[in-house]
Amino acid sequence: MAQVTTSTHKKTLIQPTLRKPLRKSSLNGWLFASPWIIGLLLFYAYPLISSMYYSLTTYSILDAGEFVGFKNYTELFHDELFWKSISNTIYFAVFFVPLSILFGVSLAMMLNMKVKGLAIYRTIFFLPTLVPQVALAVLWMWLLNPGFGLVNGMLDSVGIQGPNWLGSMNWSKPSLILMSLWTIGQPVIIYLAGLGDISEEYYEAAEVDGASWFQKTRHITLPLLTPVIFYNLVMGLIGAFQQFTLPYTMTQGQGTPANSLTFLCHAYV
Repeated sequence: MAQVTTSTHKKTLIQPTLRKPLRKSSLNGWLFASPWIIGLLLFYAYPLISSMYYSLTTYSILDAGEFVGFKNYTELFHDELFWKSISNTIYFAVFFVPLSILFGVSLAMMLNMKVKGLAIYRTIFFLPTLVPQVALAVLWMWLLNPGFGLVNGMLDSVGIQGPNWLGSMNWSKPSLILMSLWTIGQPVIIYLAGLGDISEEYYEAAEVDGASWFQKTRHITLPLLTPVIFYNLVMGLIGAFQQFTLPYTMTQGQGTPANSLTFLCHAYV
């Protein structure tokens, strides 16, 4: 009985001494995480919750608005412009994301070769990502101009009549996809990092077995690069559904021609 009492007394003495370091470490953890938590609440959680609430009201900048329930959503689902913007956004995502992965992986594999001036080539392909979106839109509006644009001028020199890129409903979205593919330098850097993590031993073992370049790419490079490809796939889809600056700048917010460049993020701006 005395032994039981002694062991219980020891536990009561140890527990307070353990709680103080645990409380201190827990407090330190909350302090270090507080900048991120505050930023999450202020810049993500609050705007999300407030936008959900305001979508149920007649809110405007000059008027606090009144609560109208789901009336705004009912009108939205009966608006042709809304469905047109969704179809344009899906069209862009379906074609741009796979093409960006295809060209990004191919370009990264070429930039991963051991050739002279490799750093220069990598810099050249990454530079377009540093150009502001508005300046990029103005530049491509000049390049794709049907009258004096550089692209149609090069096509005319080989006997091909260039289309009215941004003035045609059939060519406006492909033109936007072409512009967006010009700025895939950032995913290429991520692909290069993934290629750098693949051990050379795999390729050396494959060469001993007589594997060709295509077989090494198919059975070694692409399978081991799958996590990186999946990451860029997710980020590409997010970026595609948030497409705003390029079409808005080129059409001055009008989405012309015939709302073919009206996307979900600026349909009602």
